[in-house]
Amino acid sequence: MFHLRRRRFITALGGAAVWPLAARAQQPAMPVIGFLDQASPENGANRLRAFRQGLKDSGHVERENVAIEYRWAEGQMDRLPGLAAELAHRQVAVIVASGGPPAALAAKAATTSIPVVFAIGQDPVRLGLVASLARPGGNLTGVSFFNTELAGKRLGFLRELVPATARVAVLVNPANAANTETILRDIDAAAGALGLQIQAFNASTSGEIDAAFKALVRERPDALFVAGDSIYTSRRIQLVNLAARYALPASFAQREIVEVGGLMSYGTNLTDVFRQVGVYTGRILKGAKPLDLPVLQSTKFELIINAQTARLLDIAAPSSLLATADEVIE
Repeated sequence: MFHLRRRRFITALGGAAVWPLAARAQQPAMPVIGFLDQASPENGANRLRAFRQGLKDSGHVERENVAIEYRWAEGQMDRLPGLAAELAHRQVAVIVASGGPPAALAAKAATTSIPVVFAIGQDPVRLGLVASLARPGGNLTGVSFFNTELAGKRLGFLRELVPATARVAVLVNPANAANTETILRDIDAAAGALGLQIQAFNASTSGEIDAAFKALVRERPDALFVAGDSIYTSRRIQLVNLAARYALPASFAQREIVEVGGLMSYGTNLTDVFRQVGVYTGRILKGAKPLDLPVLQSTKFELIINAQTARLLDIAAPSSLLATADEVIE
């Protein structure tokens, strides 16, 4: 009798031990997001923070109910196709293509089935990423902060800050061909309307930035217009130091460069863009399809002026421009 009861007790214990394991086995695996970025973790930190906030807004928290695999190209665009292919092979639930057209195009080439959410400052229809903004039509959607008036407005703000400007050097990244082509086309039109002369200089690496500055200062421009590009955000200290060395008033697209001493920036509020990317990624994880999610167009732009840098360059910023600015850094 004792043995029988003991056997039943062991059986009951065994059953109790098995049930939790079975329950755990039935729980769905945590979905994995592939995050593909043209820059480095340091230079993508602000974008990533905003992206995680958007994910959180849609009910997803990293390491709690979603995992993220990161692939950073470190400014080397030729690495993007291989990194995108790795994420596609890993069969992630969704790929986030961050930093510009090269990342989005690499993700598109890597998969026709895995949803892709992009953030780009270009026209996604012209790039062939989607059929239309309202009906993307494939496995890609995202946020576009493409605005044809952006270059013209930024050039206008630079002219307002430095009224004597007649000749402007433009620094562009030839490795980011689609971006460069659009910027040069838009700035050409804007310069004509403002009666400004422009001259383009190419730089894709730290060494090329140094060489470009040596070349452009020989042309004695009145100001410098730096194209919006992840490589320039990652080299922001170098750019700010060179502009200071040559006492050159410079305009940038990203506020991060003004925060470390750049004179002024006018461009998209990227915090808002990447929060929206996070929200869209969360909606896809909940079952939404990219073809049902229209491409969002960013409408938040910000003018940032570094008053301390203006004083060092002996520039008296007009009070009307300071009043227009979203932020003045003292």
